[in-house]
Amino acid sequence: MLGVAGIVALTYVITNHAEPSAPPAASHSADHVDSYLTPPPLLPHPPDNLPEKEKEAVENEVFAKKDEGMREGRDQIVPPPGLPQKRTTRQEAIVAAMKHAWKGYKTYAWGHDHLKPISRTRNDWLRLGLTLIDALDTLWIMDLKEEFSEAREWVSTQLHFNLNQDVNLFETTIRVLGGLLSTYHLTKEQVFLDKAVDLGDRLIAGFNSGSGVPFADVNLYSRRASKPKWGPDSSTSEVTTIQLEFRDLSRITGNPIYEEKVNFVSEHIHKLPKTEGLVPIFINAQTGQWRSHSTITLGARGDSYYEYLLKQWIQTGRTKDYLRDDFNESVSGMEHLLAARTEPSNLLFFGELHGGSKNFVNKMDELTCYLPGTLALGVHYGMPKHHMTLAEQLMYTCTLTWLRQPTNLAPEITYFNTQPTGTNEDFFVKNNDAHYLLRPETIESLWYMYHLTGNKTYQDWGWQMFQGIETYCRVENGYTSIGNVRSTVDTKPKDKMESFFLGETLKYLYLLFMEDQSTFSIDKWVFNSEAHPLPIYSH
Repeated sequence: MLGVAGIVALTYVITNHAEPSAPPAASHSADHVDSYLTPPPLLPHPPDNLPEKEKEAVENEVFAKKDEGMREGRDQIVPPPGLPQKRTTRQEAIVAAMKHAWKGYKTYAWGHDHLKPISRTRNDWLRLGLTLIDALDTLWIMDLKEEFSEAREWVSTQLHFNLNQDVNLFETTIRVLGGLLSTYHLTKEQVFLDKAVDLGDRLIAGFNSGSGVPFADVNLYSRRASKPKWGPDSSTSEVTTIQLEFRDLSRITGNPIYEEKVNFVSEHIHKLPKTEGLVPIFINAQTGQWRSHSTITLGARGDSYYEYLLKQWIQTGRTKDYLRDDFNESVSGMEHLLAARTEPSNLLFFGELHGGSKNFVNKMDELTCYLPGTLALGVHYGMPKHHMTLAEQLMYTCTLTWLRQPTNLAPEITYFNTQPTGTNEDFFVKNNDAHYLLRPETIESLWYMYHLTGNKTYQDWGWQMFQGIETYCRVENGYTSIGNVRSTVDTKPKDKMESFFLGETLKYLYLLFMEDQSTFSIDKWVFNSEAHPLPIYSH
């Protein structure tokens, strides 16, 4: 079935795009791969040489000023976009993938968190219908009316939060609260806001700690918070990646409590000592202090702290300067302490600092590949222009971690060679890190890069990645994570379709191939860490 799906997917290829006739084979050398995958001659960054973009930005600024002072209650800056335009051929392929994933979920896991497509059953983690909630705005954006209608009915009649269940504050916020808020903004249907308020009122208990920094877990029934079961501390990225959602909830309800809680956390983190703007990955909720000797990474447990510094600043109309300043300081720290180059191709990557001595480790998570998009977004909003060079170069490296694999899929973790080796390879993958979990981060960045430059090379790279997903992850009843991206014949399917595959991966692919990029312009919307678009406010 996997092979057949790959053949089907290839029929969608647009003939006027110069793409390789086949994915790179495992035995291909780096030189061979680079012969078709070369850094693109990027267009000048707007607004310098793209007057139409500049005009749009000016018009948006005027529109924002016109609406100034109208942010109380349920007002927002931008009305929901209209129905989607005619889809491109590649978009039709993404919609077909979404319908295939949705059909499997509806048939075998309806109302549950995740589908197990091979065993035709379901998996529950938070017991909140994660896949359904994550997919709501994707269905709406793709104009899948029937699927959206049945999902809305489930939310209206079956989604309840009065569960005696500990849930992760961060995951529940970005996936469920974010998904409900986004869908409310897109549709203006009250049911989504009502559910968001109910959930927000329960999650707010997470902030009842000694320091105001939230605990990791919250019981939705008792409204009591606790540290995670695996240790005493909260993850830094988790306590700093809930601000967009709670702030938005305050803005559309007029209730300031949600925003006050997350503002306090951001301001507290701002005051803590850092390593050239970089932060450890663990913080204690009771004391509000970093865990000593914690790892510094742009990957797991650190990543979205940096993302939300910039996105909070954008969401609040670029009025909270400390967020912008902390972001810029962190990028300088990344350049000085984490940036390194590979041998032999001089590829840019960002490593990690481990332990009290902060030893440099030459590994980078696929999760880190959100960064090119975030850097490009920052440049669009006036951050230093050389950040765009970093974005372009890291985007290329991230793409290679996908397309140098025979499956065209990225491993969870890649290690980079900074000294010459006998293999003449820039990077390698360890056995335990060779899995692909249907992750979206590289594709997310491709969308930002295309959105801001108009360079179709980014679309072509994303299309090759989608071919890998179709060929090696598609099964009869959905899509599955795989355990081994290094083999086309022994992929080790893991029998799980993550909710973010529908919420992020397919959404960003759909947006990447959209002809009119103004519908979800980054001058109007800020996307949360789970790809749920929220409006930008004036303050």
